[in-house]
Amino acid sequence: MQFIARRLAITLVTLLLVSVLTFLAFNVIRGDPASLILGIEATDEQLAALREEMGLNRGLPARYFAWLGNFFTGNLGNSVRFRGEPIAGLIMDRLPVTCALASLSLAFVFLLSIPVALIAVRKEGGPLDRIINTMTTVNISFPGFFLAVLFIWIFGVTFKFFSPGVYISYAESPAGFFGGLIFPALAIAIPNAAIPVKFLRASILQQLRLDYVRTARSKGASPRQVLYRHALKNGLLPALTLLGMIVGDIFSGSIIIEQVFTIPGLGRLLIASISSRDYPMIQTLVVYIAFVVILANTLVDIAIQVIDPRIRIGEKVEVSA
Repeated sequence: MQFIARRLAITLVTLLLVSVLTFLAFNVIRGDPASLILGIEATDEQLAALREEMGLNRGLPARYFAWLGNFFTGNLGNSVRFRGEPIAGLIMDRLPVTCALASLSLAFVFLLSIPVALIAVRKEGGPLDRIINTMTTVNISFPGFFLAVLFIWIFGVTFKFFSPGVYISYAESPAGFFGGLIFPALAIAIPNAAIPVKFLRASILQQLRLDYVRTARSKGASPRQVLYRHALKNGLLPALTLLGMIVGDIFSGSIIIEQVFTIPGLGRLLIASISSRDYPMIQTLVVYIAFVVILANTLVDIAIQVIDPRIRIGEKVEVSA
């Protein structure tokens, strides 16, 4: 419990620090939100009235605490680009789309990395193991947007598996909605699955060299039982430490992928807000993405602490690369 309380306290402090840095960054950038909202034809009186209404005439500390309080109460303000629409409503409209894309991408990461790592372990040192090692190295270097463009060209334009630029909402067709997310999710998942493959392969191979595995073999356990019942189970735990990083990469990667596939999620909303200098919206989305990444890392740390008794008593689990 002490570890969990300490970890949650660190998470809260980190989130506050991120909020401070985000607020300061967007309040020292040139550009008057009042001028952006009212346009170049606004009079000085109109600009002064709107600045007063938005609290822009107050000092930075007062504006920060007011913004932070509104953030926690859900009063996120209004968007500049979308003509004064509430930011909370715009985010809630697009949040399910991004969550669905991120969840599907994470599922593909697991579906790709675990079987491929097991194949590499079973064929250790052989041609297939070397091919997998080469392909994972290449995949790490591939940016997600390149794969997205490649998928559109091959599977959209050439083979007509989907219609590029066409988005089907969940309300219109659940099957069409998830079907339209398959290739964007793969474009995000393939580069992110490469590192877990390498890490999980090394972790399982280390487990296979430990004494308890030799004991299981001496008791008559088959190679398949040793691999799946013992080495895989214990090798997965160290690999879970990558999960927080992968979640962060998935959410950051979705920003570009949503734009390439014209998916109306938070990533596309962020890019549109940046292009129009919609600072209230950008601030909110940056803090949201930071919150997701920090929370994911916190939950992974807590899960590992709860699952592994060796970590609970302060021992370290070492994994050779």
